[in-house]
Amino acid sequence: MNILDKTIESHPDLNILYNESINLLATLITIPSFSGAEDRTADEIESHLAKHQINTKRKHNNVWCYNKYFDQQKPTILLNSHHDTVKPNEQYTRDPFTAVVYDDKLYGLGSNDAGASLVSLISTFIYFYAVKDLPFNICLAATAEEEISGGNGIKCILEELKPISFAIVGEPTNMQMAIAEKGSMVIDCTAKGRSGHAAREEGDNAIYKAIRDITWFSSYQFPIEDSAPQPVKMTVTQIDAGMQHNIVPGCCHFTVDIRFDHNYTCREILNTIINHTVSSFNVRPNILHPSNIDLFHPVVVAGLGLGRKTYLSPTSSDQGWLDMPSVKMGPGESARSHTADEFVYIDEIEEGITMYIRLLESVFKYGA
Repeated sequence: MNILDKTIESHPDLNILYNESINLLATLITIPSFSGAEDRTADEIESHLAKHQINTKRKHNNVWCYNKYFDQQKPTILLNSHHDTVKPNEQYTRDPFTAVVYDDKLYGLGSNDAGASLVSLISTFIYFYAVKDLPFNICLAATAEEEISGGNGIKCILEELKPISFAIVGEPTNMQMAIAEKGSMVIDCTAKGRSGHAAREEGDNAIYKAIRDITWFSSYQFPIEDSAPQPVKMTVTQIDAGMQHNIVPGCCHFTVDIRFDHNYTCREILNTIINHTVSSFNVRPNILHPSNIDLFHPVVVAGLGLGRKTYLSPTSSDQGWLDMPSVKMGPGESARSHTADEFVYIDEIEEGITMYIRLLESVFKYGA
């Protein structure tokens, strides 16, 4: 799909990469790739890399590859982003699977989260792929199931990747560096009462019990030093109860999304919940743990030298699976993720490719 043709005379090679990236993203937008069903976008990514004579490996819907002149003696950098998306919400006014450029914006589901990062990292990998004298190796991994923290995403290939020194995880950050990221945990709660007739004083309304617990979840603050950011954020995101209007519900189910930093462990958070609520709960598998990187790590130093800012990210990503130092960084804006009529600016993709390339070139000076 060729929806854009822009010429930058001073950088013809980069111009090709820019246009390829935008056209690849436009194609990916047209292919539904909900978490767990990304097989066709994985096919498209493999096909795109094959056009550049790049051999890929694949497990489930995860696709990865290495630079042409891989050297076991050199450190390896992982470039990772995901190609799955959430489902479009009901407020879309545009077809989420039609890629349209309007006012220098590329519209479509997954354009911002995290298609722009993905195609920018793919082009960055292609830019370095055939260079013989790189001081490091590069591994590109386009992975699945990020949006659901699924077991068939990056988690399932980590042991198959060659040893990684550090990683750049592509997510929309306005090309700033998230040097720490909160962990993520989801619990499904059940408030139990006793069913009865709504017209009589009988039964024990489970909704009222759930409301008391939900109020606690919405207002409790975990102790922390004065002026420090809140270490734990708990948000009730789903609720379900009742059979019909005249029956007192004996059961109410609700779900809580929990984001947390290094100040509290999962066990400490769960113990606090147990001590303050009456509902029973189950913890969903695939907990994402907080991540961070030393401020003096070469990639952070290189980024600062390029005018990038550092910050603590409140959202979680596949960083939570990685046991090596990593930064989260990519084109686009986090606030646009999962919103109706999702879009990314064309020049954000171009900036993403350019900045990723400059960042890796700068790492040469500081050592990987």
